Amino acid sequence: MYTGLKHFHSGLRYVVLLLLILAIISAISGLTGRKSYTEGNRKLNLFTLISAHIQLLVGLALYTMSSMVSFNDMSTVMKTANLRYWTVEHISMMVIAIVLITVGHSKSKKAIESSAKHKAIVVFYTIALVVILIAIQMAVGKGFISFWGI
Repeated sequence: MYTGLKHFHSGLRYVVLLLLILAIISAISGLTGRKSYTEGNRKLNLFTLISAHIQLLVGLALYTMSSMVSFNDMSTVMKTANLRYWTVEHISMMVIAIVLITVGHSKSKKAIESSAKHKAIVVFYTIALVVILIAIQMAVGKGFISFWGI
């Protein structure tokens, strides 16, 4: 089960990143072009939110099963870069990113004007994307280049 979840989590990251980037581009286009907020925008933003939350749930399941996560000796964990990353940094940054996506989606839903809806998505989803990319870059022994399989 662990291996299957790990593969699902690994593959879903591309879906989340793609949807996040598409939602940001769409919102920037809507904001700069003074376009109305369409049903397509709403669905794209909603699918981005849903995929991010599924990714979080799968990640939390992996977090509880992983041998890379340890709470036995936190002083050792905090001194060991790889253990610290997987036990503390990765989950913290990803939860922050999911919260930002959730807040952005919520603010977009509550806004009345199209420009405010687009702006909420641009601001919060972009910050979430930056947090995610930083977390990927921080991965010990992985970095951004190997993340893409290069």
